[in-house]
Amino acid sequence: MVKKLSHILIILFSFILLAQDSQIEKKKKELENIKLELEQLQSELNARSRKEKLTYESYNNLNRQIHLISKIISNLRKEEIKKETQIESIKTGISSIESEITSIKKNYAKYVAAIYKYGKTSELESIMDAQSFNQAILRIKYLREFSKRRKSDIQRLQENIAQLSLANLALNKELEDQRRLKEAKENEISELNKKLNEEKKLLTLLRKDKSNLSKKLNDRKRAELQIRNLISRLIEEAEKKKDLTASTEKKNSDKKNIIDEKDYDIDLSTKNFVSFSEMKGNLQWPVSKGKIVTQFGEQRNPKLNTVTVSYGIDILTRGELSVKVVADGVVSAVEWLPGYGTVIIVSHKGGYKTVYGHLGEVYVNEGDKLKTGGLIGKVGETLEGNILHFQIWNGRQSVNPVNWLKQ
Repeated sequence: MVKKLSHILIILFSFILLAQDSQIEKKKKELENIKLELEQLQSELNARSRKEKLTYESYNNLNRQIHLISKIISNLRKEEIKKETQIESIKTGISSIESEITSIKKNYAKYVAAIYKYGKTSELESIMDAQSFNQAILRIKYLREFSKRRKSDIQRLQENIAQLSLANLALNKELEDQRRLKEAKENEISELNKKLNEEKKLLTLLRKDKSNLSKKLNDRKRAELQIRNLISRLIEEAEKKKDLTASTEKKNSDKKNIIDEKDYDIDLSTKNFVSFSEMKGNLQWPVSKGKIVTQFGEQRNPKLNTVTVSYGIDILTRGELSVKVVADGVVSAVEWLPGYGTVIIVSHKGGYKTVYGHLGEVYVNEGDKLKTGGLIGKVGETLEGNILHFQIWNGRQSVNPVNWLKQ
């Protein structure tokens, strides 16, 4: 069993040291694209005059940068967790190999001690000493088996020492990678805080100009349609995946739930979650404290004398409160939309989805499985203050969150 484990471990260590699969390359490409977009956004901002930097358009630029930096931090956190798991796995492997080396050395020490005490018995001496022919045969067989085991022990010892060396090499590499990840994450957090302070100062100035509210309302109108389209796209992808699963199961009746992973990078299955529909009227609120300032449906803005349609509700909070998922779900999308900033869509059992907008920071990635009350981010700051926009969708139909949340 230990020998088998050692073989598995050496394969694992080799994989960690040498493998550069498509997923790792894809992640690197995504990070490069995000960094490139950040540079472009900052260049655009730097190219503006002092007066142009104090505009609603500059706020959108900053908010988009905050979204991208937050996304990088979230990915780095996820990689850190993976790295920690790998490190613990390697440490367990090293401990197992060291235990086997100790065991082999002890057994071999006993063998050496016995040779020193009693001397080495040859096959000829064994035959001459035997009281019968059968006893002589058994003694020869035992001596040969004993010799074979000693050779095997030496070979195992050499193999384990080689494996231990490889494992320590892998551990050092993973620890160095972990150090770099932590350093990169701390640098990004520092940059995020800098951008958040810039945004806060800019918002203080923008609130004095009534025309900025009008621009934001126009952005929100477009964002509502984009959210509806996002919901439809996610439903279509889920239906496509379901059809693909059924098709694959038909072709492979002896193998269930086989899906082409090239088409789907993340698992959006909700079958193991608690029923969402049964929680109507008893859903946990996404923030611990807050006041609804925009209701579901048609809304008239008295300041601008305009009518808009809201697919959800706006909850005003004091400060950057943590945002929690209202029920078991899987993160389906992390997007940025003008008017709503960073938006997270979570899929729940039964075709339901919840939407969280105006997030300042994000703690999750697409594909993350969440339990009720799991943290997804923080409430961001808008022209109207710290506001969380919250929606509930049943399929392609938005529903009034007030009827679902616990009173």
